[in-house]
Amino acid sequence: MTSQTLRNSNWFAALKLDRVASGMAYGLILIHFAALFSLLLVLLSTAAKAEDLACGAKDLVGELKKSDPAAYAKLKEAGDKIKNSGYRFWKIEKQGEAPDWLLGTIHLSDPRVTNLPPEAKAAYAGSDTIILESDEIVDPKAASLKLFAKPDLMMFSDKKTLIDYLSPEDQKVLEKSLMARGIPLGSVVKMKPYVLSSMLSLSTCEMARKARGAPFLDMKLAVEGQAAGKQVKGVETLAEQMEAMASLPTEFHVRSLISAARYPQYTADMMETTLQLYLQGQIGLVFPAGAYFAPEKSDSDFKDMALFEEKLITIRNHHMADRADPMLAKGNVFMAVGALHLLGDQGLVELLKQKGYKATPIM
Repeated sequence: MTSQTLRNSNWFAALKLDRVASGMAYGLILIHFAALFSLLLVLLSTAAKAEDLACGAKDLVGELKKSDPAAYAKLKEAGDKIKNSGYRFWKIEKQGEAPDWLLGTIHLSDPRVTNLPPEAKAAYAGSDTIILESDEIVDPKAASLKLFAKPDLMMFSDKKTLIDYLSPEDQKVLEKSLMARGIPLGSVVKMKPYVLSSMLSLSTCEMARKARGAPFLDMKLAVEGQAAGKQVKGVETLAEQMEAMASLPTEFHVRSLISAARYPQYTADMMETTLQLYLQGQIGLVFPAGAYFAPEKSDSDFKDMALFEEKLITIRNHHMADRADPMLAKGNVFMAVGALHLLGDQGLVELLKQKGYKATPIM
């Protein structure tokens, strides 16, 4: 599927945004993208004190709703245009089989996320099989060893380092941002930029929870499901997820990394905003909100974002649907994947409908 096709058929056509801040969007998708990054954060996190669940960040959309109802209404209208944008939990049915369930997740350890709502908790408890993006997250140590067996996906293997891709000004910005987390730039210059972006895109509170061993939602579902005797299966490997990220140009990843480093408060606020939108079942508002509040926008970002969505969302959606289909066909399955995979004409909900399933929104 080409970027032009994607532009015509998916989120961009629905949003009708003239300019999208790709650095913003990149950070938001990292929240949802892969359990992979949560595993990396466990390995790379430094200690931090969590003062409150929001970690000092603001819900930008919540504040806008109070301060400027007209602007909020226009923003919400943009989000509502995205198909299936108003729900994070679905009942999936095929005639003759017990119903299945589909939950959109955020790969966070925040208790506001990990404590499932009653409807999802009951469906999870009664299921026989749990499907996740990757079943490798059941054993973080083994999963990490598999990733480190492919160092080219995480590190520059040639003579280049991250500094080779930075202007002097950008290097200063990144050094300052990393040092705020106790990480000298010199110690991470061989890391691929998307590994560092995964660190800077999450709050110090989230990193502290992970450093203490708190499981993110998907991992919690996997571990507790396995302990309860359920089958735990995946539709991707962590290496496949990393390869999808690595398939994008290094320059794009660097631009996104510097954006996260240059605007830490915006990054933190959008994390809290995204979490609140998720809890409220307004997932489709995430991208319009990110673009609305972004401190910088560029016309070239639209092309970058189209490629990002194609590689990291749409193509993976099709893989997930194809691989999950034979498992879902048996019935009584609880499937949980990143919430952004549920949205749009090429989202999992629509792709499963095309495979003969009936999809009913629950919440």
